[in-house]
Amino acid sequence: MLKLLFSLCLCVPAFAAEDAPKDTVMNALEAELERSFSGLKNAEKVPLYYLAYELTDSKFRQISAKLGALEYDAPQRGATLDVDVRVGGMELDNTHQVKGGNAWANYPQQGNYPISMEGNEAAIRARVWEYTDKAYKTAQENFTKVKMNKAVTAAEDDPSPDFSPAKPEKFYETVELPEPDLDAWRARLKKHSAVFAAYPFVYDSGVTLSYENENRWIATSEGTRVKTGNNYITLSYYLMGRTTDGMDISRNMSYAGDSFDDLPADEKIAADITRSLRELELLRDAPVVEPYSGPAILNARAAGVYFHEIIGHRIEGHRQKLEDSGQTFAKKVGQKVTGDIITLYDDPSMKEFRGRPLRGYYRYDNEGVRGARADIIEKGVLKGFLMNRTPIRGFAASNGHGRRSAGLPTVSRMGNTIVEASVTVPYAALRQQLIDECKKQNKPFGLVFDDISGGFTNPGRGSGQSFKVLPLLVYKVYADGRPDEVVRGVDIVGTPITSFSKVAAAADDYDIFNGTCGAESGSVPVSAVAPSLLITEMEVEKSQKSQQKPPVLKPPLHDK
Repeated sequence: MLKLLFSLCLCVPAFAAEDAPKDTVMNALEAELERSFSGLKNAEKVPLYYLAYELTDSKFRQISAKLGALEYDAPQRGATLDVDVRVGGMELDNTHQVKGGNAWANYPQQGNYPISMEGNEAAIRARVWEYTDKAYKTAQENFTKVKMNKAVTAAEDDPSPDFSPAKPEKFYETVELPEPDLDAWRARLKKHSAVFAAYPFVYDSGVTLSYENENRWIATSEGTRVKTGNNYITLSYYLMGRTTDGMDISRNMSYAGDSFDDLPADEKIAADITRSLRELELLRDAPVVEPYSGPAILNARAAGVYFHEIIGHRIEGHRQKLEDSGQTFAKKVGQKVTGDIITLYDDPSMKEFRGRPLRGYYRYDNEGVRGARADIIEKGVLKGFLMNRTPIRGFAASNGHGRRSAGLPTVSRMGNTIVEASVTVPYAALRQQLIDECKKQNKPFGLVFDDISGGFTNPGRGSGQSFKVLPLLVYKVYADGRPDEVVRGVDIVGTPITSFSKVAAAADDYDIFNGTCGAESGSVPVSAVAPSLLITEMEVEKSQKSQQKPPVLKPPLHDK
């Protein structure tokens, strides 16, 4: 790692920090919380029973280069206040789902509440008071809607309360991210982005460094006082091309960490770019795969994305009782849902896996509950769910998975999702098992999914319990021993219960996917860890493609 790019993440530990009592933001939140809760508790017929503030301060910068030239370089800063107001009681409050409409329409959050971080304590309190008044009035209105809706709709299948108790937490840390050597990074980005100019089949490309320093203050009427934060640093590149039949093809790579020290040296980046260029060139001339159902291998990083998409959102606790949710696994606790070798858990308290940083790490969730390991599957049997403070049948407490983007409602979300296999083999042996399975099923070939960009899933009712995962790099492995062949133009499709039951074997090559997950509570940083997996039956369909031809003229540098 270049010395001039060295940087260190600095943290001040819990309440040993002498500056904690002097924190202007926490003092303002605490003072206004106590005043508002006391004054509003019995101000209306429906009592206020819970009030919480979360203030998020984000410092962000992105630097991008294209073909050797700096394209974008700008810092940003923004602070947002979330006000969580609950009226009624834990058994029934204003956040209860209003059936027959948008499940989230009655949540107390009404969008982003901006806060100036340059203000003194009095200025901050004035804004908090203003936003609390709005949220309190909205909560009263929503509770009326909840009562009316319950009077005219059928009883819920899961009568669990709307909120659960949680132990008050006291914790204080300030997470800092010293500014890197920007001139050195600009030079690095320009150097790496210039490489793509030499390849005429690359029609778009770029290299980007983005980094964010986020600190959060949480204060609740139950006594929680938490300040915590994270650094999110990503170095990434992409390259795109287009085939003669109009299909867009791409390769990309990203490197994540919470300090600039976690990012790779130039030699590693250059080697990865060279490999990506070779793969893009192979994709340009690769044949399109016809719809197929048969055995396949998901290479380790792709397997992590696959598990995230097909099961991750379906084991989020709140979905098990929403009336418009498919509730795929709600009543399958204690039942076998996948192969005996698979154990799955989600642990946001893990900062790294085998020495590599995990983007889904956090100390406390957005409800002020300490992030903890949630055991989901043990030896193929479903054991539990990701829980925030919304209880469900059989699971009454949070396990620290309440997450959101600023300005959106908190729901249960993934953090660091870990797939473990009790029996593993070397990757070469797993590949041979794929060939053996092809012969057993009388299939001429199997597929190996080396890279997946992501996907989407529909956990709701009425539209089919299905998912789609979007591969970027796929190989055919022939049962008769012919060389592997790069192919293109396929999407993985299926239904979760069937697909999840087809996991048969695993390799010993764990890898990490660090990314961002989107859902109704916004975009949150996540990680997925998994080994390469053999799936005995996987279905693929043709992917969508552009009808545009490649560029008419060659790139200027190559039109000679």
